[in-house]
Amino acid sequence: MKTLLITGSNGLLGQKIVYAVLKRGNIRLIATARGNNRLIETRGYIYEPMDITNKAEVERVLALYKPDCVIHTAAMTNVDACETDRENCVQQNVHSVQYLVESCNKLNAHLVHVSTDFIFDGLNGPYREDAEPSPVSYYGWSKAEAERIVKEQSNDWAILRTILVYGVVDNMSRSNVVLWAKGALEKGQAINVVNDQFRMPTLAEDLAEGCLLAFEKHANGVFNISGKDYMSVIELVERVADFYGLDKSIIRPISSEGLSQPAKRPPRTGFDLTKSRQVLGYEPHSFEEGLAVLEAQLSLVR
Repeated sequence: MKTLLITGSNGLLGQKIVYAVLKRGNIRLIATARGNNRLIETRGYIYEPMDITNKAEVERVLALYKPDCVIHTAAMTNVDACETDRENCVQQNVHSVQYLVESCNKLNAHLVHVSTDFIFDGLNGPYREDAEPSPVSYYGWSKAEAERIVKEQSNDWAILRTILVYGVVDNMSRSNVVLWAKGALEKGQAINVVNDQFRMPTLAEDLAEGCLLAFEKHANGVFNISGKDYMSVIELVERVADFYGLDKSIIRPISSEGLSQPAKRPPRTGFDLTKSRQVLGYEPHSFEEGLAVLEAQLSLVR
């Protein structure tokens, strides 16, 4: 039985990986995150508090459990917060990766590192795995720097890039674009939505499946793991409205400049998924299928 350790197990992706592993069985799972375990299901795995920004703690926990593979999902992902709190961003997104690479190398462990479309400037999307990073925000820079560390220093690695992840989890501390859109539309008040950013939104279950495929197949190299439907953010919100039968007339288009956000966003990202399909057997849900998965989960907590 292989031992799998995941970071960020309280987060959206981390929780989905925990539940997917429990369904699979036959994997010794070590779930780690800062603070207490926030998952409702506490059986079938070991929970170990771990602060990824504390080098000694990372070394201690990995040496204790000796994982065959580490899936690194923990990160500071609030793009504007990264722009204004750069020290914290570097600690969580860069230094933590350095600590994990060093500990994984000592144990000959396979490192699966989760990255982002924000390493690109968004001028030439959709992107293949061999495209050159050119970030336009500090968050994007921090994730590109983390990728560089993994590529140059890790002995055994895979990088999984993703886009705009959405889903429902236990004790949710943060929202995501789909839940925000649904909640805002249900209030029936006018909402401003950007019309000049294009993405491929990713169901959290699909990203978790991509991570586990990389673990199970011991994949090496860079892989694009996202949804398969390419759309503008405003189209995304309109499709949420259509799915739930909500009023689209309250959606007001606005340019990215009109939002005056601290961090710049890449206009057009998106991914070519050919490699992930062929090498990993990855096949994501359509956006509407993803909404149906999300709605089924929401109905259980009402």
